[in-house]
Amino acid sequence: MVIDITDVTPLFIWLLGPEWTEGRLFHPLPLTVFLLLLIAGLSWLVVRLRKGHGSTDRGAARAIGGGSAAAIVLIALGIIAWKLLLLGKAEEIAWTLTLADFAEGLRNSCFKGLQWLLGGGWHQGALYWWFLVIISAAAAVFVLGWLAVALRRGPIKALETSGRAIGDCALDIIRISPRRVGALAWLGIKESIRRRVVVVFAVFILILLFAGWFLDPGSIDPARLYLNFVLTTTGYLVILLLLFLSSLSLPADIKSRTLHTIVTKPVRSSEVVLGRIAGFTAVATCLLLIMGVISYFFVERGLAHTHVIDADSLKTVEYAGRPTGRQGVTTRVHEHRHKVVVDPSGNGRVETEQGHWHELDEDWKELLSKESAGKKYQLGQPEGMLLARVPVYGKLAFRNREGESTDKGINVGDEWTYRSYIEGGSLAAAVWTFQGITEERFPDGLPVDMILGIFRTHKGNIEKGVTGSLLLRNPRDGPDVKPTEVEIFESKEFQIDNRLIPREVRTPDGKKVDLFKEFVSDGEVEIWLRCVDMAQYFGVAQADMYLRAHNASFAWNFAKGYFGIWLLGLLVITLGVLFSTFLSGPVAVLATFGALLGGLFHDFMFRLATHQTYGGGPFESIVRILTQQNVTSEMEPGLRTTVVQTLDQPAAFGLWLLAAVLPDLSRFNVFSKCVAYGFNIPGDTILTYTCRTFAFVLPLFVAAYLCLKNREVAR
Repeated sequence: MVIDITDVTPLFIWLLGPEWTEGRLFHPLPLTVFLLLLIAGLSWLVVRLRKGHGSTDRGAARAIGGGSAAAIVLIALGIIAWKLLLLGKAEEIAWTLTLADFAEGLRNSCFKGLQWLLGGGWHQGALYWWFLVIISAAAAVFVLGWLAVALRRGPIKALETSGRAIGDCALDIIRISPRRVGALAWLGIKESIRRRVVVVFAVFILILLFAGWFLDPGSIDPARLYLNFVLTTTGYLVILLLLFLSSLSLPADIKSRTLHTIVTKPVRSSEVVLGRIAGFTAVATCLLLIMGVISYFFVERGLAHTHVIDADSLKTVEYAGRPTGRQGVTTRVHEHRHKVVVDPSGNGRVETEQGHWHELDEDWKELLSKESAGKKYQLGQPEGMLLARVPVYGKLAFRNREGESTDKGINVGDEWTYRSYIEGGSLAAAVWTFQGITEERFPDGLPVDMILGIFRTHKGNIEKGVTGSLLLRNPRDGPDVKPTEVEIFESKEFQIDNRLIPREVRTPDGKKVDLFKEFVSDGEVEIWLRCVDMAQYFGVAQADMYLRAHNASFAWNFAKGYFGIWLLGLLVITLGVLFSTFLSGPVAVLATFGALLGGLFHDFMFRLATHQTYGGGPFESIVRILTQQNVTSEMEPGLRTTVVQTLDQPAAFGLWLLAAVLPDLSRFNVFSKCVAYGFNIPGDTILTYTCRTFAFVLPLFVAAYLCLKNREVAR
């Protein structure tokens, strides 16, 4: 399986929208002025507020609270009006046509103004959606708090109380003391050590010591096996440790009355929450650093091996009565051998097995001498096992058996529709169009990596792969120009096959032409894949063929994989601390675990809530399971169907709300998968997931602070 990272979106396009560079705000001069004014204004405000005290605090709290409350309500009302106008519901609210037209014109003017300022696609930017969600959530909390107070003290007093609460919250967070946060973080670290954090590290070492008994270095892809093992083991151990530490810390301190001593000191609730998060994050960072170094050397040592070539095993190979070189095999180590091929000029190579090969130095040529009988040569360490490929993906199109363009290939009845198939022995082809192809980037030719699915209509020679061919074509050539065949190969099913299309390509008339002059136009080239054998099929998807631009550092890529675990751990810590501020220890553990479980099934919940799955909603699905009904057929009309579908509507809304609130934790496995399958983790992916993590951490921190601030600790 190839990891599909073809949809990696550049950070700023994801953050600010696809046309953000067209926004006038993001031109160098306006952006510089805006940032300077913003930083200067915020710095002045923070300095003034941090120095305030007494009556100044009360006045600042009222001012901040009143302004924030008014802004939140106005923005929320504006969003509601915007949505109503966007949906064309103005007339349904008994507005006059003139007022509706005026509001529609105002909306269009605002929209065009934002397009002029932020770019045409600003409404697709993740940053703006984040602000929208935060403001909407703040408005909902403010309205609920106002209603709760209004029922007891009246609407005017409730508005004043709610506004002052917002101001106090803002002042409390702004006046966080780094010194006190550091002291509380150190306290959290010491508590973690007392709660047997070392035991988790000992369990990790013990698992690695016994892992060699169960991990088979002779498997089809041993590097993937070892990397999956260390990343999965580390992830589960660290996440479980952080879940219990973060969820049980505050309840245990409250129960043992340790927190009572802390709250009597000049310590803010925000500092207590931030100190816990920082302390547990420091513990997770140290653990991951140590585990990462140990895991790296464990993988290196587990995969290290060598082979021996015996001179007597090298036999002369003849074709049409003429010698064409020599071939032999190495000794068997880790359940595999390598074929050694020597060309007539005496140059040898070791062929790839289990995703790796071994290099030959000059000393091995002693085996080719006439006095080589009985001599042996030991190969070096494996190459190509631990890689961080940097792929260049192309756009995939298909040709049918007559050679005409088509949307997709043939469906051979496979339930998993990820791959489409092309028919062998015909003009059917899969065509990838690559961009950005230059001589400087690929000086030796085009290194093609591909992985193929194979569907056989008859066994044929089962020990031999299905024959395929690679062809080149200039995208600017007319439809009558046929592609040029450059290589015929024997396929390897579901294994990465490395091919090099050389700079010099031989045309059908026997001429040698330069690859970049003949087939590349404006940095574009087409690579065609065909299946040669009759009645056999190749299955491909867009990510199944790519050009390997280069190999990045595997050690650095391995560190990126552990950084993905760190980001996930930070989310777990924040969720655990949040639930521990208002729940007892065991309940907080269950709530945190439930949030993690919901995050892992985030995509399924969203598809179920938006009716993108077969079988209906949750209640309808339960009925289908109990009655063993087909998920694609309609349920029989009747009272049961009506009741079930009616219950599914609020259930679907609840699932949608959970999917909107919980982080999509299933996405974070892209880090470990990229490392295990040998692909470099793009920098934009790291920055995107870092922004996503802190976009959840910040509001969760504020929510945890509010919960602790309004909790009676001494109860």
